[in-house]
Amino acid sequence: MAEVKVPELAESISEGSIAQWLKQPGDHVEKGEYVLELETDKVNVEIISDYTGTLSEHLAEEGDTVQVGQAIAIVDENGSAAAAPKAEAPKVEEAKAEPAKAKQAAPAKEAPKAEAKEASSTQQVIASPAARKLAREKGIDLTQVPVADPLGRVRVQDVEAASNAPAAPTAPAAAPKQAPAAKQAAAPVEVNDDRIEVVKMTRRRQTIAKRLVQVQSEAAMLTTFNEVDLSAVMELRNRHKDSFVKTNDVKLGFMSFFTKAVIGALKKYPLLNAEIQGDHILKKNFYDIGVAVSTDEGLVVPVVRDADRKSFAEIEKNISDLAVKARNNKLGLSDLSGGTFTITNGGTFGSLLSTPILNAPQVGILGMHTIKTRPIAVGDQIENRPMMYLALSYDHRIVDGKEAVGFLVAIKDMLEDPEQLLLQG
Repeated sequence: MAEVKVPELAESISEGSIAQWLKQPGDHVEKGEYVLELETDKVNVEIISDYTGTLSEHLAEEGDTVQVGQAIAIVDENGSAAAAPKAEAPKVEEAKAEPAKAKQAAPAKEAPKAEAKEASSTQQVIASPAARKLAREKGIDLTQVPVADPLGRVRVQDVEAASNAPAAPTAPAAAPKQAPAAKQAAAPVEVNDDRIEVVKMTRRRQTIAKRLVQVQSEAAMLTTFNEVDLSAVMELRNRHKDSFVKTNDVKLGFMSFFTKAVIGALKKYPLLNAEIQGDHILKKNFYDIGVAVSTDEGLVVPVVRDADRKSFAEIEKNISDLAVKARNNKLGLSDLSGGTFTITNGGTFGSLLSTPILNAPQVGILGMHTIKTRPIAVGDQIENRPMMYLALSYDHRIVDGKEAVGFLVAIKDMLEDPEQLLLQG
């Protein structure tokens, strides 16, 4: 017997949920053949079997959360698809023997009823298949297992903890109290108002929610602001937009200017391109810039690799291609992993000002916003200029306020004098 395990997916992905089983118990599988679709917070991934044989058992069901490295199916390398029908033979024999057993079992009808009640109470407990299997092997009543999951789901680690707990034998007395706990977890979705629609969050949305809260609790996050006059950038775009499209078959947008400016600022303030691991700082001497893209299923951040080595046209093409892939749910893990800094543009939705949340483990994220024409003092004159507010959220554990402010000022200076961007390589 061989185990199908959740493979290493990406640097920031440690778990996922089973969206769909593509192979069922009894099906023949070839090495390299897809057996299930796994939904992560970023992309859906099809998991392959590393073995040839018969899929004999699912160790997790659709909707279950599974960890990287966890066994999720069993493949019998000595079995074949033809072996599956043989499993029905005992059912025929049982059917023949059933009339004879029925006569003998008539006086003992109450015992099966009692067992049925116990089974039904166990089935009411929310638990993963792996947890149920371990509980059966260890003879543990799932209704007596304390759970740490806020949704009341019993996991493998809960069963293991219950089996090792010294007070486990005295747990039956608490049985009446444990059962209501499971009901309380489900209470919020029991709505008696027809005007309220209850919708279960997708796996991606659940993970996004968890990680946004996690980064706010772990990082010393702070946001600083500035504003930039985009007159020079807009004038440059207007002069070259037609020839740029003809030459490169892509429009000259704002993102290439901001990406170039971010890279120039990161070179001056390298700690914003770093990462914290324990009590160490990892300074990254490459520039993989993440660009936040909104999709129907949530926000994703595909990465422009080695953006410092790309031209304006290459950056625009790269961002455009990644955005199309994101909205068509075609992004691969390689498109999403390993970013060093992120740019998010709430201005596309009309946002005037915001405080973006860090994309862990990164320590910096730049927020762009909508462009508004406002009266600005230029020397002794008041002129209407296209202005944008910029926001930089950063991890104060390694980035000081002086560096954060200097970073934004550097971006502002380069965008107000875009010829400087040509000097950034």
